[in-house]
Amino acid sequence: MNDILNYLPYKSSFLFVDDITSLDDNGVTGEYTLKADSFFYEDHFPDNPVTPGVIITEIMAQIGLVVLGIHLMLGDAPHEGFEMHEDSFPLLTSTNVEFYKMVLPGEKVVVTSKKQYFRFGKLKCAIEMHNTQAQLIAKGIFSGVIKNATVNKHE
Repeated sequence: MNDILNYLPYKSSFLFVDDITSLDDNGVTGEYTLKADSFFYEDHFPDNPVTPGVIITEIMAQIGLVVLGIHLMLGDAPHEGFEMHEDSFPLLTSTNVEFYKMVLPGEKVVVTSKKQYFRFGKLKCAIEMHNTQAQLIAKGIFSGVIKNATVNKHE
């Protein structure tokens, strides 16, 4: 199940997926622990770091939309002729997120996503993030597509 992480197009400081605990065609659950030395804590806020909302949104998108999208694209059933290639990458097309709790450095979060639909290459999911005490941190609706990069060859 965690082999799917090899397909994620993120590296190093921008990979926000530690573990996938559940994955099927209808949804995914995964975990991430916020590293206290992450670049975004340095100035947000000095002496009282809090995880920026954009990072919370990115964690939700990577686990809840990108992992599920890649799983669906790599699956056995064809999806309207769309295929995953080496030059494929995910694009987030829309989000609507509500925040309920702060996330502090070192905190572990659990993201659960339920597929609403996947058709014509577009995936839409309802995604929630909880802390390890099962308290709701954020929830939202995310949509995205998988695109293939085109390389311009200059001669």
